[in-house]
Parts: sequence; C-alpha cells; structure tokens
Amino acid sequence: MTALPDWMVLSPEGLSAEAYEGLPEDISRRIEIVDGAIVVNAAPRRAHQILARRLANAIEYVCGDHLAVSTDIDLRLRDIPLLNRRPDIAVYDASLPDEEILRPGHCLMVVEVMSPASVTADQKDKPAEYAAAGIKHYWRVELDDHDHGPAVFRYRLDPTTGLYASAGVDTDKLKVSDPLPLEVDLIELI
Repeated sequence: MTALPDWMVLSPEGLSAEAYEGLPEDISRRIEIVDGAIVVNAAPRRAHQILARRLANAIEYVCGDHLAVSTDIDLRLRDIPLLNRRPDIAVYDASLPDEEILRPGHCLMVVEVMSPASVTADQKDKPAEYAAAGIKHYWRVELDDHDHGPAVFRYRLDPTTGLYASAGVDTDKLKVSDPLPLEVDLIELI
C-alpha cells in the first residue's frame, strides 16, 4: 500500500488556508478544497479545455479594460473552513493585484464547463456555493454528444432569495447583453 503524501494528511479541522497557500503550484492547480477536505480533480478532456479557452477568449474580447478573464484560477469562497474552487472561467475586476487572492467580491461571473466527473458539483454544489458567496452570474456549459454542440445554462443571482434564477439556456448561438454584450456561435467553440 502506498502512503499518502504529507500534504494529503489532514488534521480534523481539514486543510487550512495557510497550508493550502504553502502547497506547490503543480499540486494546488489540480485540487479544490471543500470544507477543508481535498478534492482531486480529474484532468479535463481536450474538448473541455478547447471550449473553455475559446469561450474565455470571446468573453475577454468584450470585457474592456475594467474586467479580466482567467481560466482555471483559484477562487477563495471562504477561509474557515477553507472553500477554494477553480472555475473554468472567472470574470473579475482587472484592478486586482496579481498577488492578491481572488475572492467572490472581485468576481462578476464564473463559468464551469461540465465534465462527466463534475456533473453533481457543476449542477448543484458549485452554483449553491457561488450564490451563497454573492457572485452575480453563473454559467454552466454542457457539452452535447449530438450535432447541436454545447448548451449554455445562464443564471443570475436573485437579490431577494440569494439563489440563482435561470436567465436562459442557449444552444447554437449565444447572444446576451447581461452581464456583458456577447455574441458567440457555440458550434464554433468545439
């Protein structure tokens, strides 16, 4: 039997923010932390990576200078117990210094591209966490095995309930004005 690496041996309180920040980048970029517990993410398929990169590029093109777009970036939702996610795409305040931790208050929108191994997290867990953290927009992209291409499920935070409400589902073409003016041929993303 193989022993766990030291960084995976957790105290009863789980992994702390300080311990997480001390991890080497090659480890931290492959994990998320949920209530202090380490969640190891499977490497995404090429189609997932390509779609996320192309969508991020399209979003970045319309952002202007006040917003930045990053892919697969640490997003600190809570310090205690540590809740750290790595959305596929994050749109956030461009004035945020590079060394500062990205937090929900900096984010306008997060996007998750759903994989077979992330269905429950992307449909249930992450939207609940992002909404509770106050992120105004959440998009989930589902890849389709058919000729229709991806579907983009868009959600907007309802200020009354603190939950996400559907803002629409797009297939073939994505044309929105909120939170950004964006028009994308979804078939071309794959």
